[in-house]
Amino acid sequence: MTTITLELDDKHAQQLMEQAQRSGESAEAWLRSRVEKAIEEAANFDAAANRVLEKNQELYERLA
Repeated sequence: MTTITLELDDKHAQQLMEQAQRSGESAEAWLRSRVEKAIEEAANFDAAANRVLEKNQELYERLA
């Protein structure tokens, strides 16, 4: 596993701690789950966009 260091200003660090505490997680676990979800969502979006582009490639070429 890779370790990443993240600097936050005091306001955001406090908000992070509060969010994590409300969810019953450590700040590290809370952040990890959010980062993993964001990466998955970005990959899903990229895959969907590529499917649309491939599906409509002929149309795009005719319109160009």
